[in-house]
Amino acid sequence: MAFLSIDNVSHQYFTKMNYTKALQSISLSVEEGQFISFIGPSGCGKSTLLSIIAGIITPTEGSVRVNNTTVQRPSVSIGYMLQQDYLFPWKTIVDNVLLGPHIKGTLTNGLQQLAIQSLTEIGLEDVLHAYPSQLSGGMRQRAALVRTLMTDPHILLLDEPFSALDYQTKLKLEDLVSNTLKQFNKTSILVTHDIGEAIAMSDKIYLFSASPGSVFSSFHVPENLQQLTPFEARQHHDFPALFQHIWEELNSLESSTNR
Repeated sequence: MAFLSIDNVSHQYFTKMNYTKALQSISLSVEEGQFISFIGPSGCGKSTLLSIIAGIITPTEGSVRVNNTTVQRPSVSIGYMLQQDYLFPWKTIVDNVLLGPHIKGTLTNGLQQLAIQSLTEIGLEDVLHAYPSQLSGGMRQRAALVRTLMTDPHILLLDEPFSALDYQTKLKLEDLVSNTLKQFNKTSILVTHDIGEAIAMSDKIYLFSASPGSVFSSFHVPENLQQLTPFEARQHHDFPALFQHIWEELNSLESSTNR
């Protein structure tokens, strides 16, 4: 059985005057340790589906199962990393990272040492006791990644976590996140508008159509690209062909939508 199963999920947003169908009959599965990406036109429901997987939104129809358990509410077993880091400005970096165990009442000296070790491994050893306002955007996102991993989630959801960063920082952080998730064998889902980012980081990519959102097509990233870091994958001779293929599918999809 798949580690993550999304079974016939549909979702509608209701108002007093009308309703919007955001998702239509989404079914897919993800194996443990796999990294997949969702791409598609704006408004195709990618982030809505991520919120459903996280248990933040209950789907109008269908169900989501993680590790053979139906998702019914938010849980520390599902980590969520967003575009904005949401670090508490009045807490130091190490205190922000330890927030999850502190809330759960599971904070120990061992976890404190693990937090310091993890922050050191990603190059934040000099800012352990600094405050978020003293760090760059890339440094804050690195801290946010460690904070998410400190609760040892079964699955990690990434909703455009690099889109607000400059290009050089984005490339460096892609490598860091990819290497960290592979090291911990985390099952991960990335929502992005960046085709190159999806190819560089993923094992499989799902392209969504809009109005309502549904799976239009999927693409397997070749093994030889999966084995590289995201930066290396972008330089590989197989990268442009896959990029062009996905871009043409997305372009034709958006053209048909705008008619």
